[in-house]
Amino acid sequence: MKNSRATSGVAQRAAHHTLAANPLIGLRRRELGAAAATLVKRLSGRPGVVASQSLKLAAEAARIAAGRSKIATPSGDRRFADPAWAESGVYRRVLQSYVALGGALERCIEGARMDARSTERARFVASLLVDALAPTNFVAGNPAALRKLVDTRGASILRGFANFVEDLSSGRGLPRQVDVRAYAVGRNLAASAGAVVFRNEMLELIQYAPTTPSVHARPLLIVPPQINKFYVFDLTPANSIVGAALGSGLRTFAVSWRNPRREHAAWGLDDYVGALDEAAGAMTEITGSPDINVFGACSGGITLSAWLGYLAASRKRTVRSATLAVCVLDTDSFADTTAGLFVNESTVAAAKAASRKRGVVEGTDLARMFAWMRPNDLVWNYVVNNYLLGNDPPANEILFWNNDTTRLPARLHSDFLDLFENNALARPRRLAVRKRKVDLSKVDVDTYFVGGLTDHITPWQGVYRTARTYAASRTTFVLSNGGHIQSLINPPGNKRSWFVAAPARAATADGWLAGRRKKNEGSWWPHWQAWLVKRSGTRKPAPAALGSKRHAVIAAAPGAYVTER
Repeated sequence: MKNSRATSGVAQRAAHHTLAANPLIGLRRRELGAAAATLVKRLSGRPGVVASQSLKLAAEAARIAAGRSKIATPSGDRRFADPAWAESGVYRRVLQSYVALGGALERCIEGARMDARSTERARFVASLLVDALAPTNFVAGNPAALRKLVDTRGASILRGFANFVEDLSSGRGLPRQVDVRAYAVGRNLAASAGAVVFRNEMLELIQYAPTTPSVHARPLLIVPPQINKFYVFDLTPANSIVGAALGSGLRTFAVSWRNPRREHAAWGLDDYVGALDEAAGAMTEITGSPDINVFGACSGGITLSAWLGYLAASRKRTVRSATLAVCVLDTDSFADTTAGLFVNESTVAAAKAASRKRGVVEGTDLARMFAWMRPNDLVWNYVVNNYLLGNDPPANEILFWNNDTTRLPARLHSDFLDLFENNALARPRRLAVRKRKVDLSKVDVDTYFVGGLTDHITPWQGVYRTARTYAASRTTFVLSNGGHIQSLINPPGNKRSWFVAAPARAATADGWLAGRRKKNEGSWWPHWQAWLVKRSGTRKPAPAALGSKRHAVIAAAPGAYVTER
């Protein structure tokens, strides 16, 4: 059991190390090699550690061969869910050998007695190696693949090879995660009725058609991340935050960012904030409301916060309330999740230089980095499904959206990296936005923050610390039991969903969670809808038409920018 726990620990730490391979920076082979070289050099000076662990591994191998090993299947590891791993003596021995090898590697890392940073870097590299060597990644070591090979008389492996060739020719460097034939934007995704009522060089503003006889006076603006397309907020009707907002009588608008090309390399944070300011102006003119509510997620929340800081510094009361989901501004929070393992002046400078040279950061590069953050789920899982089993990838709207990538302009990429390095949004007056010094504690709005319990990209503790950068007395914090996307796209009806909601008064995330918190079964969406409705003004008859005389309808939703490549 000790070996099983050790290997499981490597895998668990890999999940927590995701920001070590920050997708905005990338993970260079040089850095991985340097981490491995540091471990090898350290162990070469401690030969007793290697000898001891080799002897232990050999002894365990003898017990495995004799059928006397006590190593059990790692708890909750779906790779080994097939009954053959427990019932077959051969497969049980293969599994135990794999677990024993991972345990020996973990103990070697511990025995090297390196500094904390080097130790965690080595563990990250080890987790990638251990995941890659899993027997389930090979036909002979995967009982389900072998059975299908026999049952189909070899047809499954031929289909798998065809899938491999197709993926290889695509140039993505990863197996496909989704069957793209099942979806089309504007047909069964991003299909809520609406129209583009404002367009500038950087964004389209979509106004959605009301679905209730009356609507609240104050409108809602949804600000998506610049990474990926806006329709994560409007997937299928059952998975649509836009639809939920409309159902509450909220006059709902959404930003659709343009997919930048090389000629847009100079677009930076100031430009995106300026574009948001223009969109908000169009909204207030169309609705007649002097102010609006806003909702931002992930990097969209970063942009939204920069805009809110700019508004506060300019003494403009354009926004009444702000919702920020899975968004971390306080980058010091990443210290607890080893976010800086492979981040240093050299890696940041190299990332900036690469994007300057190309003009953009390609969305496929970002997707590749996100995939290697969770290789078992986002790489090896599809190697098994697509190649070993010869199956088509699944049809899933979230995976379709996730693979519908966008680029980042070089200047915005550089601005985001500067925020990561300097923690400027969390530190009063460290960041200048459109020549205004930003202090988020001066943002005079009610705020609602959402973090995901198992979020591997923006850990919920960091989201909580971010919530505290705003006025804590006016901030509600919600912890949802999901990952980065699952906690956001969490409609009512999922019996496994739950959330905790309370004011962000505790000084620390752990202190907040340790308080006497009520666990609410179900989705946080209805709780948020009720919170937002209270801040959306009185109701009045829904408008008969979209847009206004000044901002006439330009095109039907979802607009033109969302389909640009």
